[in-house]
Amino acid sequence: MQPKRDYYDVLGVSKNASQEELKKAYRKQALQWHPDRNKSPEAEKRFKEINEAYEVLSDGEKKA
Repeated sequence: MQPKRDYYDVLGVSKNASQEELKKAYRKQALQWHPDRNKSPEAEKRFKEINEAYEVLSDGEKKA
């Protein structure tokens, strides 16, 4: 079983980040780690983590 990830760390934002800050951080990370743009072997895994983090943090019900 994997330890629970800190989604704020995944996106590189503080725990009191606004929705706008979350969105900007998501876009920056997504562009950097998108598998079509980043040929690193870990790019796909990292991109999935970024998407999951943003999905949870941008949804008020999942976030709580």
